[in-house]
Amino acid sequence: MNRRNFLGTLQFPAAALAARAAVPRGSWSGLLGVAAELAAHPGSPAELARDEAFWFPIQQAYPVDRSLVNLNNGGVAPSPSVVLEAMKRQLDVTNQAPAYTLWQLQEPQRETCRKGLAAVLGCDSEEVALTRNASESLENLQYGIELKRGDEVLCCDQDYPRMITTFKQRERRDGIVLRTFSIPVPCEDMAKVVAAYEERMTDRTRLVLVSHVIFMTGAIQPVKEIVAAARRRGIPTIVDGAHAFAHVPFRVSDLACDNYASSLHKWLSAPIGTGLLYVKRERIKNFWPLMAAPVELDADIRKFEEIGTHPAANTLAIAEALGFYAGIGAERKFARLVYLRDRWAGRLAAHDRVRLHTNLAPGFAGAFATVGIEGITSSDLVAHLFTKHRIFTVGITHPQFTGLRISPNVYTTVDEVDRFTDAVESVLVNGLGKT
Repeated sequence: MNRRNFLGTLQFPAAALAARAAVPRGSWSGLLGVAAELAAHPGSPAELARDEAFWFPIQQAYPVDRSLVNLNNGGVAPSPSVVLEAMKRQLDVTNQAPAYTLWQLQEPQRETCRKGLAAVLGCDSEEVALTRNASESLENLQYGIELKRGDEVLCCDQDYPRMITTFKQRERRDGIVLRTFSIPVPCEDMAKVVAAYEERMTDRTRLVLVSHVIFMTGAIQPVKEIVAAARRRGIPTIVDGAHAFAHVPFRVSDLACDNYASSLHKWLSAPIGTGLLYVKRERIKNFWPLMAAPVELDADIRKFEEIGTHPAANTLAIAEALGFYAGIGAERKFARLVYLRDRWAGRLAAHDRVRLHTNLAPGFAGAFATVGIEGITSSDLVAHLFTKHRIFTVGITHPQFTGLRISPNVYTTVDEVDRFTDAVESVLVNGLGKT
């Protein structure tokens, strides 16, 4: 992504001017300044991943509390100031005369955000719905597909609990059968993961759910191969990309999938309560929307947006988040996230009592990983890190493993990553209860 292309992305929110929502001068001049600094830095993504001068203005763009080290960006991430200001500005516009500004001025601007998301996904804008989160997107597909009593649905036991709960409700209500299974942790061979899915597909399987990135460990799944295995048997797939979009560089064509869902308030740093749903154009008519839509929208991606009155501000600020992401560059961002991950994981992996539940080899994971310590429960370690060091993490519990999921973001400094590593190494030496 060069500077000219980045500046082109700043056209996304131009329609906001029609709503008399001019961007504060300081905000845009600041973003343009960051863009100029980023464009002036030569070097490959791998080289820039270690260049702290390159990342400093990006870190400063986030108005976060630096008295706390937030290593749970996988749950929900903060937004840079330019995104927050855009959302606040749009909220002010809405409130001027809501019945007019919301529907006459702001609603049409959603199309600009739709086009921006489609450009990142590499698809037609008529294949992207704007939703509130990945769960809403996925449930449109999970409830929207026609299934009858006895039909089987397949997913692994590391898929997101809400999505498993959705299928279990269909079990109770519709009589479908949910089949779950385990996959290797950590994953050492992608072919074994594909085989785990493929060997469980039967003539009764009617749907397969697969996570692009496993939320528990950060493991990248071989989605293309799993989708292909299902397609050979005439089985549709749903891809949960909650942790992949704006994190792992990809295009939907790389995955050869017909459906894809993601949250935007994780790795894109868009406002909380934003998500996307991709459905291949010719497949849209195959799904009922989660909330009722008129028959005229049967083949229209917008039928998945029929949720009644909803705020415009969160959605329209996606445009600024896309511009910020484009300014960094997908490959640069991914390289930096992997660098931060390896900085802490590489040190801790040298200790005998440390167990990494994520394969750090290239292509197997990205920004985050899960780590456990023999003899110390995850909940105790989470509590210790927060009370003693103001380091915020999240514990992961699964029948196969337990640990802490550590997910830095681009605003995270190397000093903050090192504070976490130092604190864990102190626990390894001194035990809990000591600094």
